[in-house]
Amino acid sequence: MAFITGIRKNGKEWTPKFIFELSKESCIACGRCFKACAYACLALEEYEDDDGEKTYMSIVDDGACIGCEACAKACPKSCFTHAPVEA
Repeated sequence: MAFITGIRKNGKEWTPKFIFELSKESCIACGRCFKACAYACLALEEYEDDDGEKTYMSIVDDGACIGCEACAKACPKSCFTHAPVEA
């Protein structure tokens, strides 16, 4: 199984892990991931449950993800799942 890879400036290979899933149950809608993502992959969404209206971050354009994982690094609740993509 071969994954999409890139080459770093120093010539070493790098396997990016692209955004795969975001847990809306864990998300506190702090917006840190939104600010960290330079590629507009995320947006705030609202939904209603038994406790009323809730806000959470959602993936709106996973195709724009470059696999840097900046969103996951900024998230205080570990809401993100990333994975390499097969070539």
